[in-house]
Amino acid sequence: MTNSANGRFRICMISGKLGDVDGVSLEVDKWAAVLQRQGHDVFTIAGRYETPLEDIPPEHRLVCEDIQFGSPEQTYYEKIVFPHLHRNAPHITEERRKEVADGLEMEGEQVAGQLFELIQANDIDVIVAENTNAMPMTLLGGVGVYKLATIRRVATIFHHHDFWWERSRFSHNHIEALLSRIMPPTDPGVEHVVLSTYAEHVLRSLKRVQPTVIPNCEDFENPIRIDEYNADFRHELGFSDGDILIVQPTRIVRRKRIEDSVALVGRLIARFPKFGDRVRFIISLYQGDEPDEDYVNQIVTQAEKAGFRVHLISDRVAAQRGVDEKGRKLYTNRDVLANADLVTYLPLWEGFGNAFLEAVAAKVPVVVSTYLVYKTDIKIMGFESIELLDRYDEDGRIIIPDRALDEIRTVLTDRATARGMVERNFAIGKAHFSMSTLDSMIRRLMLDYGDEIRASRRRIKKSKARYSV
Repeated sequence: MTNSANGRFRICMISGKLGDVDGVSLEVDKWAAVLQRQGHDVFTIAGRYETPLEDIPPEHRLVCEDIQFGSPEQTYYEKIVFPHLHRNAPHITEERRKEVADGLEMEGEQVAGQLFELIQANDIDVIVAENTNAMPMTLLGGVGVYKLATIRRVATIFHHHDFWWERSRFSHNHIEALLSRIMPPTDPGVEHVVLSTYAEHVLRSLKRVQPTVIPNCEDFENPIRIDEYNADFRHELGFSDGDILIVQPTRIVRRKRIEDSVALVGRLIARFPKFGDRVRFIISLYQGDEPDEDYVNQIVTQAEKAGFRVHLISDRVAAQRGVDEKGRKLYTNRDVLANADLVTYLPLWEGFGNAFLEAVAAKVPVVVSTYLVYKTDIKIMGFESIELLDRYDEDGRIIIPDRALDEIRTVLTDRATARGMVERNFAIGKAHFSMSTLDSMIRRLMLDYGDEIRASRRRIKKSKARYSV
């Protein structure tokens, strides 16, 4: 057992889903690696694991099925409380709203009990709640963690990646009072971590709490590059050495504005026809937890009309290298980026920008929209990108100036210019967003919160003694 008196703790990271290619899963992997190097014992609790977490011992990978995304309970409540998620959503009365909120509270208390049993059984000192109380992808998990933190007084670090009021499908709901109370809570004794100075401002303004800013970071100490494993990526996926691989390294969700990336590629080919036969537009990740077949079809059709094809390769991309059930080689998103010639990243909104940092770490030129957090927390560091200003026409399409197309042509044809750009960006990324940066920030967080963690450990120990009689 780790001795919490020496500043080392037994830490449990909780999420509805882990081991995937989404931003939360990626950040959990990074935090876990840093915490373990600092000497802490790291556990995880997830509703499900898409792939096993390689760096977490099997006996430390705990499961609470009731908090998983898409559970029967989650689906049931979503249909009632989030009308934008389902066609023909029923109208509900005030009385029915109260019944639903009460039901969530009751079932959430049961989940809190399950989680607390896991915490007691594994002598957990502190939990890190990964977006459970910021985004309602696991309502029962959110209620359960809230009750752990505020009623059972388990030391809790709420790690917020984005917030429910930032997504239209969640901002219109029938349980606003409940969400406002628990997502996130404002009770004393808990700690909040956000990804950006903008999120810090929002929480301070709306919730009157003082969060710690810890941005997304990337492993610049072990940069993304061509190696023995990924050197055959082009051959395996049917691309030639002469193809220009333009990669959209994200999941297929509307807020990523992939239609703008498609429009950009179409404009590039129209302006410079010599690229037409060589450009391959790749979307590396899947639809994730926001399935939208209409959107996928829209993107594919749009590209076909512009004269090129979208390559959807998510069936060959996973959180870890390996093989699929057909025996085909699986690559990580880092492997894809190692082989990319250009990255498109034009989101309308992001909590931070994992994809941007990954492209920088892979030394690939990036075409990026000037979304809010990019302007407030990323651009100011001095990165040199091909920028599309966040300006949209009357049809909601991003405005693509000829200047941006000319800049793309330059980085695709002038190797010296491209090399200078990506090397400078890499140096900036390593200076401000490396794993050593993450290490120092987490170390300070644990030091500042240490007294509450030690008090929580004593409370949990006493509770075990009571229930063991």
